[in-house]
Amino acid sequence: MHLTRYKITVQFDGSAFYGWQLQQSDRTVQFSLEKALIKITGSEHRIPVHGAGRTDRGVHAIGQVAHFDLDTQLTEKKLCDALNGNLPPDCQVLAVEKTTSDFEARFQAVKRWYRYQCYSGDSLLYRNQAWMVKDLDIDKLNGMARLILGEHDFLSYSKYRKNINNTKSMIYHSQWKADGEMVNFLIAGNRFLHHMVRYLVGTMVETAVGYFEFDNFVHLLQNPRKNVNIHRAPACGLILNRIDYE
Repeated sequence: MHLTRYKITVQFDGSAFYGWQLQQSDRTVQFSLEKALIKITGSEHRIPVHGAGRTDRGVHAIGQVAHFDLDTQLTEKKLCDALNGNLPPDCQVLAVEKTTSDFEARFQAVKRWYRYQCYSGDSLLYRNQAWMVKDLDIDKLNGMARLILGEHDFLSYSKYRKNINNTKSMIYHSQWKADGEMVNFLIAGNRFLHHMVRYLVGTMVETAVGYFEFDNFVHLLQNPRKNVNIHRAPACGLILNRIDYE
């Protein structure tokens, strides 16, 4: 048996998934991909698929990256087609490529890009792809977005976990932009803590509409502490845009 490592790029609508990571009984993206590989190969054993990011329930992706090892005669194009032929309609493989045996989708990623969508219109079509919120002040939002650039300890803006010792992240890009009735927050960093983007978005929006004090936003950034009572934006608006590698 000769195993080849494959790198794949995946998009999915997270509305009906219980996140990326394999779970005992719930429907996940990782499970769907591994199930498709078993159907293609006829293997009696699990073929692990390792993702670059572990998205939560309801979170979407247009550029998730993963890798797996496989012994197959299929070309990359035919393997991609075979995967998509065995995946549910809310999950699709965009690209398949052979890579080096030491490639690690998660640990070799140098930058992760997320987009968060807020929708200010009246259409219900975006209810599973955006946070329905009106009257956002872009200038106020960008004033806060600029403050998180660079390296910070984001303990205040994350779900506390005892096993996580390092709560610092380097933020390379942080900007809000209006696109018609959609207001998008684009953020890029070397790593993200659990629920970090959603806590940042939730607190920035609450501050911009006057429900949270700007000084408190700054204080939590400069004085990190665990289990802070702040607003977490809903999962439906969050999209994993892409993963960058060297």
